[in-house]
Amino acid sequence: MNRLGAYLTALTTASALIASPAASQPFASSVFLATHNSYSGNVDGAKNSIPYQLDHGVRFVELDVHDNDYAANHDYSVGHSGPGDLVDHAGNPASNLLHDWLAVIAGWSAAHPTHAPLVVMLDLKDDLTDNYSFAAGNLTAVNQELQSAFGSSILHPADYVGSPSVDSLRGRVLPLLSGDAGTRTEYKRDVGYHPAVAINSHGQIVEVHDSGAGALWYWTGTVAADGTVNWLRHGKYDSGTTPAVALNDAGQLVEVHQSQTASTLWHHVGQLGSDGEITWQASHQYDSGVTPTVAFSGSGLVEIHKSQSSSQNWTWNGTLSGSTVSWTGNAKTSNALLPRSSASAAGRSISVYTGADGPTEAQTLRYTTSGVTGGRIRYQQTAFDEFQAGDSATLQQGAVFYAATATNSSFIVSARQSGHLVRGWDFDSASDATTPLANYPASNTPWAPWYQSLTADAVQ
Repeated sequence: MNRLGAYLTALTTASALIASPAASQPFASSVFLATHNSYSGNVDGAKNSIPYQLDHGVRFVELDVHDNDYAANHDYSVGHSGPGDLVDHAGNPASNLLHDWLAVIAGWSAAHPTHAPLVVMLDLKDDLTDNYSFAAGNLTAVNQELQSAFGSSILHPADYVGSPSVDSLRGRVLPLLSGDAGTRTEYKRDVGYHPAVAINSHGQIVEVHDSGAGALWYWTGTVAADGTVNWLRHGKYDSGTTPAVALNDAGQLVEVHQSQTASTLWHHVGQLGSDGEITWQASHQYDSGVTPTVAFSGSGLVEIHKSQSSSQNWTWNGTLSGSTVSWTGNAKTSNALLPRSSASAAGRSISVYTGADGPTEAQTLRYTTSGVTGGRIRYQQTAFDEFQAGDSATLQQGAVFYAATATNSSFIVSARQSGHLVRGWDFDSASDATTPLANYPASNTPWAPWYQSLTADAVQ
């Protein structure tokens, strides 16, 4: 290439960079158009439909979500104070079901694969911690809705590494959880007492624990080659304390526990499905005592527990019989209680325990395998978890996204200066502007001249 050619190439490259200042701009330093209560269109504010918002550069949309009628709809509903409240259906889905609204956003994203990273925030208006299973709409169901809608375009929190540029994230969707603080906290960690675990040769795992207040809960998962556990399903299955569990290669499980209010011992039979869900059978009392333990042994079961009135251990032999266990051979034993909190099969092992992880509670449920030490037993981290002004240290730990009302200028500035992505909601006046500006000035009037002028350099 001659000198003239080299000069023209350099000039063309420089011109392209000037024309595209965001080519290598850090994501966390960028400003994007954002709307508050995006679903409310022109019913509350002046935003127009979500497709219109996206077409005109909005890269942060908010859906307020309720769990009302989840059992009937098998879905959450969009609305402000309740399903359908302040929802503008003009140009938007005719229904209030979350699935339909996510589908619109996902369809737009797929049709515009070079869009700047798009944040889809679910403002959880209801407490989902009392949704006691996937079928009842717990956070596993939220994850599944997000994964079903956006698939491989999702940027998971684990993949947000270092200081990515805007261009490196083009076409990606970043789900974000906001709203009910208790639900957001449970998404990051779970707490419990007396955790116990079982594993089979397929790497399937069942963990059980009590709440410390009379409820019995389970987690299921699978262990990967690197030792990480993919926790699949979570739910409440009974009341009691000090549970233990056994699991065989057919996915059959037997759980034993002590009554919360008396020294009676009970058992459940269950079947673990390929999706991680457990089909539980009714509980049956089989003895009196404390601290029961159980394990499969050959084609049968062995149970060992301690007497409620002495240090003597007692044992039973068991045989699975339909939806229950037939127990025989009750006798005193000098054998120790069976392992509860650790299990091994086919060269894999896992132990479960409780312990603080930084600012989390001492009763945080954790696990250790050959490849992971002290991992949290928790929901899959499909979405980012927002930290808001006034939230706990648990929610702040590791948070990428921060948020406050637009008038909380000191919080917004401090969070921006510390390198976080910051949302200021109800950003409805030029006087709300800070230096630096919130990454996401979430406005009810995004087409107002003052807002358009303030965000003239926003990335699209």
